[in-house]
Order: sequence, then C-alpha cells, then structure tokens
Amino acid sequence: MAYRSPNSRGAGFYEERSRPFMSTCHSDEQAMRSISYRIADFLLGFDERALAAAHFNQTARAVIDTVSVAYAGRREPAAITMLDYLGGRRAVHETVAWGTRERLPLEEAALYNGTAGHVLDFDDVTSPMRGHPSIALLPALLALSDAYDKTGAQLTAAFVAGFEVMIKLAKSMVGDHYAKGWHSTASVGTLGATAACAHLLNLDRKQIANALGLAVAQSGGTRANFGTMAKSFQAGNCGAAAVRSVLLAQKGFDSSPMAVNGSYGYMSLYANGEDLHAQMDTLGSGSLEIIDSGLEIKKYPLCYATHRTIDGVLDLKSEHGLALEQIDHVDVTCNHRAMVPLIHPRPQTGLEAKFSMHYAVAAAIHDGYVKLVSFTDEAVRRPSIQQFFEKVHAREDNGAASPRWNRIMISTKSGQTLEKMVTQLRGGPDSPLTESELLEKAADCFVHGGCQASPETFFDTAFAMQRIRVRDILSACPAASC
Repeated sequence: MAYRSPNSRGAGFYEERSRPFMSTCHSDEQAMRSISYRIADFLLGFDERALAAAHFNQTARAVIDTVSVAYAGRREPAAITMLDYLGGRRAVHETVAWGTRERLPLEEAALYNGTAGHVLDFDDVTSPMRGHPSIALLPALLALSDAYDKTGAQLTAAFVAGFEVMIKLAKSMVGDHYAKGWHSTASVGTLGATAACAHLLNLDRKQIANALGLAVAQSGGTRANFGTMAKSFQAGNCGAAAVRSVLLAQKGFDSSPMAVNGSYGYMSLYANGEDLHAQMDTLGSGSLEIIDSGLEIKKYPLCYATHRTIDGVLDLKSEHGLALEQIDHVDVTCNHRAMVPLIHPRPQTGLEAKFSMHYAVAAAIHDGYVKLVSFTDEAVRRPSIQQFFEKVHAREDNGAASPRWNRIMISTKSGQTLEKMVTQLRGGPDSPLTESELLEKAADCFVHGGCQASPETFFDTAFAMQRIRVRDILSACPAASC
C-alpha cells in the first residue's frame, strides 16, 4: 500500500503536527476546499515505510544523472557567473556547490546546483510535466538533506512524494499552461519541490499549507528565456524558492491556504481555473507517479522535443550513409504541440541550438552524433550547418497532442525519399538507459566538466541509498579538485 492516512502514524503524532491548524483563523469551509491542505494531508501520511525497491532505484538514477550533468555544466558561463555572484556569502547551514570547493548557504547552493544542472539541458524529464522533475526537486532536497543529516530513505520518500504532487498538478493543467509560454520546470516545479522539502523537514499541516502559498508567491519562468542563461536560472531559482518557502513556514511565516486553488490563486492566474480535486484526490494511490509516469534520462544534451527526430535521422544516416551535400531537403512532422519549445530555427549560439529542430537535424546528419561537444558556439556557426537550416522544414500535425510521434522524410538530390516514423525514443519509458549507459553518461559529463576521476564510487554509493545517509552520497562525488 503506497499511502496511509495521517492517523495511521498514531494519534499522538498526528495531533502534534496538526495542532497549529486548529488555531487558524481560516474557516472550516476553506480548509475543506483548500488544495494546500489536501496536499498536506497526503504528505503527512507518506513516509519511507511506503517505499519499494523501485522507488529507491528511480531516486538513485535521478541523483546520479542530475549531479553528473551539473558537473558537466560547471564550466558553462551561466554556472561560472552564478558561482561568482554567490561566492563569499556564509550562513549557519551550508552545503556543497556540486563540482566545486565552495560551500554555500542552502538557498544559494540550490540556486547554483539547479543552474549548473540545467544549463546544458541534459537533465532528466517526464512527459506529463512537460519539464524536468529532478532538477526541480533535487538541488533543494540534497541541500537540506546534507544540512540536516537526513538518510537516503528520508530523501527518497521526500523525492517520491514531491514528484507525486508535481505530476498530479501538471496533469491537471500543464498543456495550456506550457503552450501559453510558462516554463513548467520552474512554474510547476516550485510547488512540487516545496512539497518535497516540507515532507523532508516534517512540517506540520498548517506549515505545509503556508509553504505552498509562499511557493506560489515565487513561482514563475517563461519559455521566452529558452536559449539563454535565464532558462537555467529559472530552474535554479525553483530550488532556492522551495528552500526559502519551507524554512520561512517552519518559523511561522504564513500565507493563504487558498493560494493554490482560490479565486485569486495559482490555478486562476497560471492556468484556466481547472478543478484540481480529480487529480489531487488520487495522491498516493496505485504505484505512484514515480513509477507510472517515470523518469526519462536523456541520451542527447538538448531539448527533449528533438530526440525522436534525432533517433530517426541517425538511423537513416547509418542505413544509407547520408551526407549533407547529398540532401535536397528534410521534412519533419510531429504531433500537435510537440515543437512548442523549439523557438530557434536559425540558432547562432550553443544555448539557442538546444531549442532548434533545424540544428538537431543538421548536426545529426553532418556529424553522425549529437553530443555535449555539439553545442559550442563554434560548432553551431559552421558554415555548412548554417546553410543547411533552410533545407529543414518542421511542422506540427493538427491531431491529438498525444501519443507523441515524429515522422522524418529525407529527400536526396538523386531523387530518393527516405522515411522514418519514430514513436518510442532512446532513453524514454519504453527504452530507458541501462545502468551501464547511465554510468557512461555520468563519466562523459564529468570529463566534459574537466573532471577525470571515475564516477563509479558515486554511482555505487547512490544505489546504496536505502542503507546510508545523504552525506555519504555527496561525499562519494569526485573531489572538487579533479
């Protein structure tokens, strides 16, 4: 059974954590309607006793991938600038800035680690969120777990619970929300990360509701920033906002219990006023969203909307030995809304190229791969690549937004038409990276970040999460001096 009501922990436990709610000035009717309190009740009833081996496995994979990708991003201008901005600040509680010798206050560490871990757009995704779950959750959770000496089991329970809240919220409203221009990793992820951190720190019912209201006050992020450093800042700020929200709520800082679903709340302003109860009433049921929706660990370091096309183009290149100069034009067709994030058809920088179907196609054909080294400004500006952009035509189908698919048609100058339909993708739910492929990805990320040390110890330690403390996992990361 995945979820127990709060009362299953024992009357004394629930009374102690619930008592502050009893003195609140908010009406009983508000409490009944408040999604914040509905989430609080779920979090109060969820702990590590509900976890199975698969939950620890998913969390370990997320930790390995997220931290490794941050190592790869630590030499990017966005990460360097962020660390310079944050350097020199000190606080009572500090934790490590991944891949560096710096220790930072918790909010700042979450901000830096989230920025470094997202700047390459190589961190994991989950389709129902239209975003990146682990970079929303883990920078804040690992910072607090280190500072408060939490166990791997406590981290996993918080990660799984926060993922559950985040995906239920996303399923209710993310389609139009994302299409309108919101960056859901930040705008939805801030609430999920706050729920996860509230669970980790054992906040009571009123404190959880207050933390969620404070998260709403800080939630944001726009897709207009895709292709700039600001995109990774939005992801980093998600974790910083979550840390800030739970620590303020813990001290009694309050907010409206209707901040999520009230008349002037998140759902009215950020969405279309959808009713959240249908999804939130299923919190904790079944096998949980961490299994049902899952984590999709990326094979290629750019926007996930390009990955099916890259798989298809690389297959066609391998089968037919294609070169750029042989091709007259390429037509890519995708399901409705599949190309929404791809806002740079003529990219000039590595960051812009991460949101370009045109560059994904050109690089895959020209190089026969799409890797971290594909996204230097110099690689993007190669004359042969730039000239090929006009030969790539990409459009969305007018049908349903799911299931997702890409159709690639390559027309050669000799008159051939080569076609590939791609529904599954490498790294997706039906073809996840194996543990050896994940280790290989982590090693590549460390090398890209200037670290030659093997990630094997970190890898093995993360998979022992059920038996150890989070500090042991962080200590197993290669030394910052690498």
